Amino acid sequence: MTDQAILVTGAAGFIGFHVARQLLGEGRPVVGLDNLNSYYDPALKQARLDLLRNDSRFSFVQADLADRDTIAALFARHGFAKVVHLAAQAGVRYSIDNPHAYADSNLQGFLNVLEGCRNNFCRHLVYASSSSVYGANTKLPFAVQDRTDHPVSFYAATKKANELMAQSYSHLYRLPVTGLRFFTIYGPWGRPDMAMFLFANAIMANRPIRLFNHGRMRRDFTYIDDVTRVVSKLIDRVPADEPAAANAPSRVYNVGNHHPEELMHVVALLERELGRTANKELLPMQPGDVLETFADVEDLMRDTGFAPSTPIEHGVRNFVTWYRDYFKV
Repeated sequence: MTDQAILVTGAAGFIGFHVARQLLGEGRPVVGLDNLNSYYDPALKQARLDLLRNDSRFSFVQADLADRDTIAALFARHGFAKVVHLAAQAGVRYSIDNPHAYADSNLQGFLNVLEGCRNNFCRHLVYASSSSVYGANTKLPFAVQDRTDHPVSFYAATKKANELMAQSYSHLYRLPVTGLRFFTIYGPWGRPDMAMFLFANAIMANRPIRLFNHGRMRRDFTYIDDVTRVVSKLIDRVPADEPAAANAPSRVYNVGNHHPEELMHVVALLERELGRTANKELLPMQPGDVLETFADVEDLMRDTGFAPSTPIEHGVRNFVTWYRDYFKV
């Protein structure tokens, strides 16, 4: 395996941590970047980092992607051949009240990554998009070829913008890029602002679980180990540059379990694993939310021979095992 380090942005985050650990396990050196902001408890980010630091092939840089000079210097120093860009300001609801955080991280930050890649001859940029780009689409399952020009949150708009920015850089500078539209990822070391974690916290504290649209929501819950396998398979699968065909070396894939789950079913599984009954608060639909997400992963299966398929029962059990250990409950 190559000795050249791979840059993983958002390395102290949920997906970034797991991807960095996967790459290290494959014998690849990793430079992890994160700004360690306080969007959620930084202690969880530090605990993830502590695990990564156990591997001598891991080095950490604390920096903000929106800091143009710092990011340019980092790329110039390392000349990364492969970049996995997972850092972003996440969360649909938070974007309604804090749009500038998304412009700084998801737009300016992504531009700085693109510039670092094109100025230092990066051979492949793999970046995180989101199922939220499908907006209020009602055709199911969501296919990569579907229109994505009606975002229903500013977060979704920034992720759609990322895809367009990547496409333009790929076209102009022949930069190979692969975008991953992630569908509701969950598992050990997850994000506390996401449904699985929020529900578990509420059940353990005997607080009401807030279920929007009266719980009649379906999400394509995707287990984190499946996600890291997808990234591992795609990082060396560099999109072909075909100038004669006027095709930019650019690809986009859905990364989902292609099996939507009722939120009520997920709550029932958590109740079973935690041994407690949830106090459910049924609420109307929230602005920026969608009723259902469902990934068509045919393209991913065709190109990698793999598609996420971990059953929700297995994933929830693993999440709760980690949750009990981490919080000592």
